[in-house]
Amino acid sequence: MRKQDFDYPLPPELIAQQPPTERSAGRLLVLDPLARTWADSAVRALPDWLRAGDLLVFNDTRVWPARLRGRKSSGGAVELLLERLLAPDRGWFHLGVGRKPKTGARIEVADDCRFEVLERDGALFLLRSIDGAGIPGLLARHGHVPLPPYIERVDDALDRARYQTVYARDPGSAAAPTAGLHFDEALLDAVRARGIGIDFVTLHVGAGTFQNLREDELDQVVLHREWCSVPAALVDRIAAVKAASGRVIAVGTTSARSLESAAVEGSLAPCEGDTRLFIRPGFKFRVIDGLLTNFHLPQSSLLMLVCALAGREFVLDAYRHAVEQRYRFFSYGDACLVLPVRERDSGPASSVRRAGNPSTVRRHPSQA
Repeated sequence: MRKQDFDYPLPPELIAQQPPTERSAGRLLVLDPLARTWADSAVRALPDWLRAGDLLVFNDTRVWPARLRGRKSSGGAVELLLERLLAPDRGWFHLGVGRKPKTGARIEVADDCRFEVLERDGALFLLRSIDGAGIPGLLARHGHVPLPPYIERVDDALDRARYQTVYARDPGSAAAPTAGLHFDEALLDAVRARGIGIDFVTLHVGAGTFQNLREDELDQVVLHREWCSVPAALVDRIAAVKAASGRVIAVGTTSARSLESAAVEGSLAPCEGDTRLFIRPGFKFRVIDGLLTNFHLPQSSLLMLVCALAGREFVLDAYRHAVEQRYRFFSYGDACLVLPVRERDSGPASSVRRAGNPSTVRRHPSQA
């Protein structure tokens, strides 16, 4: 299977450039993989599509104001994007610059914010703060919201609040877990009122989530590393939910990737560390039953994850419907719910449309 098998036409004007007026005001396309149908709904109707005893698992990572703008000692402009903090004074950065700096070079962002290049590893540079200040404090003073490249504007004050989930608590991401951006306190309360559980994993999203896959053949792809944590209390809770015939719904591909990484050896277990898990058609899901997510870029690993859960042809047909119906795409766009695939739910009455037949997919071993 090739990355070109996950392409679809997307008019540029459907790429959301601003968040909706309210977090939960977006549209929701609901996919039923068993019935091969989809329904046009609304994010605020999400509890109607689930049932008491289900469990929503969110990613509680917090996005750094991770983008800095500075100059090399030679005077050339450079953009810095923190990928991973290693210590208070050093971390791995992406550097947006024509000529890459060498070891020992210095970059100045402000009088109190200067860095030295310590080493390079592929696309990443290890930088050290040389003014005695911690990098988190420097980001707080000088950093910008790391909006993705398809949002073609500079960040503003609204992005500080809206490119962050309301439950974010563990700093470490260079990009938001965007499915969670749809939730405000009112929607979370509505979920709880229906007897639907809420719990959390942590996965620090890297900027690599926006990078195009270099390899054409999926068997040759090795994804970027991301740090994740699945706590023991959540493992126990998921066991109890499933024993009571509840379903586990991952809120976002990052939550799905965390949970499936923790079960890659065969059964779910607590874990903490890096994952390179690449979920594509043929993957055997061991934990999640359904998925709430945004609409993803053509040929992206995130779209492949959705296709692995719901079927490639079915998902691409649904995406074409979303384009026809003028859904908003990507980080600030609308949402898509893949209903649990273990059994069929009726859901609320909506405009339901029959889709095509499921595709035949070739199975691949999972990769951690």
